[in-house]
Amino acid sequence: MIDGVIPPAFVLLAGAALIGLTRGHVRTAVLFAAPLAALWAVWQIPDGVVVTAQFLGYEIQPVEGSPVRRLFATIFSLMAATGGLYAFRQAKWYELAAGYAYAASAVGVSFAGDLITLFLYWELMAIFSTVVVWCGGTPEARAAGIRYAIMHLLGGVILKVGIEGVVVHTGSVEVQPLLAANFDTWMILIGILINAAAPPVSAWLADAYPSSSPTGSVFLSAFTTKSAVLALILLFPGEPVLIWVGLYMIFYGIIYALLENDARRILAYSIVNQVGFMVVAVGIGTELAINGAAAHAFAHIVYKALLFMSAGVVIYRTGMTRCSDLGGLFRTMPLTMVCGVIGALAISSFPLTSGFTTKTLISVAAEQQGLATVYFLLAAASAGVFLHAGIKFPWFVFFQKDSGLRPKDAPWNMGAAMVFFAFLCIFLGVYPQPLWALLPYPMEYSAYEPGKVLFYLQLLLFSGLAFFLFLPLMKRTLTISLDMDWFWRVVLFRLGNAVLNLGVALREAMEATVERVQQGPGARLVQLLDSSGALGRTWQIGTTALWIAVLLTVYVFLYYID
Repeated sequence: MIDGVIPPAFVLLAGAALIGLTRGHVRTAVLFAAPLAALWAVWQIPDGVVVTAQFLGYEIQPVEGSPVRRLFATIFSLMAATGGLYAFRQAKWYELAAGYAYAASAVGVSFAGDLITLFLYWELMAIFSTVVVWCGGTPEARAAGIRYAIMHLLGGVILKVGIEGVVVHTGSVEVQPLLAANFDTWMILIGILINAAAPPVSAWLADAYPSSSPTGSVFLSAFTTKSAVLALILLFPGEPVLIWVGLYMIFYGIIYALLENDARRILAYSIVNQVGFMVVAVGIGTELAINGAAAHAFAHIVYKALLFMSAGVVIYRTGMTRCSDLGGLFRTMPLTMVCGVIGALAISSFPLTSGFTTKTLISVAAEQQGLATVYFLLAAASAGVFLHAGIKFPWFVFFQKDSGLRPKDAPWNMGAAMVFFAFLCIFLGVYPQPLWALLPYPMEYSAYEPGKVLFYLQLLLFSGLAFFLFLPLMKRTLTISLDMDWFWRVVLFRLGNAVLNLGVALREAMEATVERVQQGPGARLVQLLDSSGALGRTWQIGTTALWIAVLLTVYVFLYYID
């Protein structure tokens, strides 16, 4: 262990504990100081193994530094600070504490140098994020939190099985590149993909995130799925199956987001879509692609949190989440609208926004590897993202019809958090070099080549034209979208009821059969066996001995006849 190095996760965990122990201005000071102190601690971690310890006979490495680990830990700490600013006047203290502990777990995953430490922080993430969901405070939030916990504990068990298999068969607990070539590594990959919200086990995200509080959903948008992306980068770079898993995630997220009416569910499905881009990049596995996955994860946390902040302000001020109930809010919520539009442009990869500079890295990586199909699918997906997040979300929430609602704009703390992230979206789009300096591999890359800019502008503008041409078809209705969770929330429930009803029916049939035997031809036998019957009552010893002798005589006679 290097002297003077403090694990950054411990700093945030201490801050989470102090939030519960302090009050008033002291709590506010802790709220702002803890993530900034954690950010400082992140940048004190050098490359290589920093902290070692013994656990169950294995040497574990709770803190290991590298450029990609620092990048993720940096944005996680920055997200905790900005999320705390956004939430501190509206959220309950226990939601803030859970949010910070959740962020601390993600930072712990970032620096985990061994599989045991990674698993422990992984499970802490599941626990504290479940608490954040429950802080929604509604029956729906409590039910969604239970479903969320079940899914993530299942994913944790699968991950643990894979880790145990790797440890038994290799004797190593080190976090290092693997290949999905046997049962053990497939279990690890599946466990990580559950946290990445890869279909068919992705419905937990759209189920739980919109059920949390307006402030809780901001924290939830940042940590779980991006920690999974980092785990994929560290453990499965260049795994070919991830290209196709990622493409499926991209189009799955687009389709469901286009069908949705709930504003936060639109954004939740959009998370699946955007993480799909990162998974594709990890599957490509080149240095440029890994840089693209890491850079896009950084940018995604910023603009996705900004979109959830914008939606959160709308819900906080109006109490409404369905697009069909909203509209015309730009009149009294200009700051929230502008910040929401900036986030929508960033997620759509519009030039001069962070989404453009990071997402094009992934497309260029696919092009350089000769993956023409992947390149064109990613380009088509960018148009789909512009439809559901770039236009649909701000249009139906802030524009379209006049809903008659005239709510106030964001409180100052929520507004300040949104302005900061909106600034980052533009700054990293215009001048991405500071982000490039954080990436794991050095590179020479220019995002603003004329041909590339023109291609994306044409793609996005034609997508916008298609949206407004088909606007009547895009009108929101009071419908729900059935997802894969229908199978375990409905089918398994009905199957369980059917099995229970079958068991009741069998018991009733057996009872009826016994009753018929007692009242029918078998009644005499029942009477004989009853305590008052000939065979059931107590006999004298002499009588019993006589009957035994008779039976033995009959047996001997039959034996010799045979």
